[in-house]
Amino acid sequence: MKIAVDAMGGDYAPAVIIDGSVQAAKEGVPIVLVGIKDEVEYHLSKFQTRGLPITIRHASEVVGMEESPVTAIRKKKDSSIRVCFDLVKNHEAGAVVSAGNSGAAMAAGMLVLKRLEGVERPAITVCWPTIKDGMVAILDVGGNVDCKPIHLAHFAIMGDVYAKYVMGKDNPKIGLLSNGEEEGKGNELTRLTHELLKKSSLNYAGYIEGKDVFKGEIDVVVTDGFVGNVALKFGEGLVEAMVTMLKKNMQESLMARIGYLLARGAFAKFKKKLDYAEYGGAPLLGIDGICIISHGSSSAKAIKNAIFRANEFIKCGVTAHMNEELEKNKDLAIVSERQTG
Repeated sequence: MKIAVDAMGGDYAPAVIIDGSVQAAKEGVPIVLVGIKDEVEYHLSKFQTRGLPITIRHASEVVGMEESPVTAIRKKKDSSIRVCFDLVKNHEAGAVVSAGNSGAAMAAGMLVLKRLEGVERPAITVCWPTIKDGMVAILDVGGNVDCKPIHLAHFAIMGDVYAKYVMGKDNPKIGLLSNGEEEGKGNELTRLTHELLKKSSLNYAGYIEGKDVFKGEIDVVVTDGFVGNVALKFGEGLVEAMVTMLKKNMQESLMARIGYLLARGAFAKFKKKLDYAEYGGAPLLGIDGICIISHGSSSAKAIKNAIFRANEFIKCGVTAHMNEELEKNKDLAIVSERQTG
């Protein structure tokens, strides 16, 4: 199936988006570039594309980063992001990749493709490296700032499927982010969610503290979008600060510079682990289809890897597996209603 790429979405669109798409197409992934045709053709003409599986679908409108997502998706029905989702709905594409307005991508996903049965809130998911050379999935990281216990329970179910079929974990361990591991810790949201998850079919390990996220003992960390986004931005800022301080210290003496030269390979490996471009983007889980949301300032490499990620989702049949797992745990909604009265 083709990947519908929002050619007009992102800080450096359409040039960088098209560059990354061409790179993915060269490795055999079929692409449909969605955007203003004249602009897309102009930038595409800079590459040798003869024989590549790339087509163009014209979309006359663009949703800006500053626009209200829901309003823009409803009014701009011929916007590049809306048309991408229409292609998936009409089975002309198998997934969407966009580095544009993430709120608009989420709104289009819910409006055009709808949500999976039983899911009230889709979740944005990211993966971080752990000290055990594996990865940990964290959701939600910004899609929903106000959540109910059933929302977090659904995030856990969707994260479990993601870990199984995309990350390759046989029996993923699920952790609920809180301010302590003891039973009495957390707030009302985490305590009620904790009780729900104990009744689920998941391999639920209980509360996890922020300091334990990177240890590699938990495969999926569940939280609401407010806490998740703060954690995400804090992590990004911390990495940037550490790299800056490290560079500064390495320039302070001759011995430090020599030490850097000797450890250059290790530093390169470390940098690659922390480079968001290696992972491409964050999947939007909970809609009845596949969408990978990339960073607004994504490089061509990031777009290429986001397309690879979307293609992997299609091959793994992630959406169908999520429906199965949600059906298995549908009684959690009844339990949640009793909790809240």
